[in-house]
Amino acid sequence: MSDNRNEYKIRSARKEDLPKITRIYNQGIATRHATMESEYKNLDEMKEWFMTRDPRYRVIVLEYEDEIMGWASLNSFHYRTAYDGVADFSIYVSENHRGKGLGKILLEELEAIARENEFYKLVLFTPDHNEAAKKLYISRGFRIVGVYHNQGTIDGQWIDVAIMEKQLVDVQDKSS
Repeated sequence: MSDNRNEYKIRSARKEDLPKITRIYNQGIATRHATMESEYKNLDEMKEWFMTRDPRYRVIVLEYEDEIMGWASLNSFHYRTAYDGVADFSIYVSENHRGKGLGKILLEELEAIARENEFYKLVLFTPDHNEAAKKLYISRGFRIVGVYHNQGTIDGQWIDVAIMEKQLVDVQDKSS
């Protein structure tokens, strides 16, 4: 695999990508580092997730020589319209391609897509013990705004969840 990021292709995900997206997502579930999800997903569940998405919340894949190495998505933060400018997101990299900077490439693309779709902020919730993810997000200008302690359990263990955010555009502070 080349280190030249210009050789990677990022594109919108297609329905036929779902088996690979599902496999990579299930790898993320298996690590217990990337998500609070603890049950593996099957292809039918992922098809429903994919087909019912609002076009504003894109799913993208990162390819190299026709191999999908990772995927990412913008996700709805909250159903209330007051939060229409805020998006949550997901990033998953195939287990045999982790640690090579692909998460950063996907995050940069998600930020651009978010701006194009008039999001002013990205937020995320990540298991607090996932130091690699927090380091990536901080390197891209995210800040930790808090930690939910004992937010959930995975395999019988309580998990703390770090809450992070990045302002994408300047907004007028109406409180002053």
